[in-house]
Amino acid sequence: MKRILLLRHAKSDWHDYTVPDFDRPLSPRGRDAAPQVAAWMRKHRLFPDRVLCSAARRTRETWELMAPALGHEASVAHSRALYHASRRAILSHLTREDDTADTIAVVGHNPGIAEFASYYAVFGDEEDIARIRLKYPTGALAVISFRIDRWADLPGAHGTLEHHVRPRELE
Repeated sequence: MKRILLLRHAKSDWHDYTVPDFDRPLSPRGRDAAPQVAAWMRKHRLFPDRVLCSAARRTRETWELMAPALGHEASVAHSRALYHASRRAILSHLTREDDTADTIAVVGHNPGIAEFASYYAVFGDEEDIARIRLKYPTGALAVISFRIDRWADLPGAHGTLEHHVRPRELE
């Protein structure tokens, strides 16, 4: 079995409109939310073996705040190609991963994160699946499991949505 932890970056700061999108930092609310989501992951024993993280500042900051709260070591790969990556681009990254990693976290952006979750979360709680398709807010996490042994088999797989958590639900 393989599992994907799809994390949309935490809330970003829009106070300075001169900052390029790629370099936008997290807002205070985002800095508070990221460790809360990580603590929820720790409580549910959702530890990634590997993290694929967009190279944008807000995604890097999200993971940097989550990692200590998670209390689990994972190898992290930052990629500019994950900056506003589409569902297909995220899939391409995942299918190239080493099969020794059973759980991979992807820290990225919408619309790609939401599209990936909407496309692959076929089974699970119908209300949670509908919520994902309606809105995937900043800081949200979807946990999708697949009955596959190899990441290369992901394109034809159907996933089960195990969890969908939004930061506001954790306050």
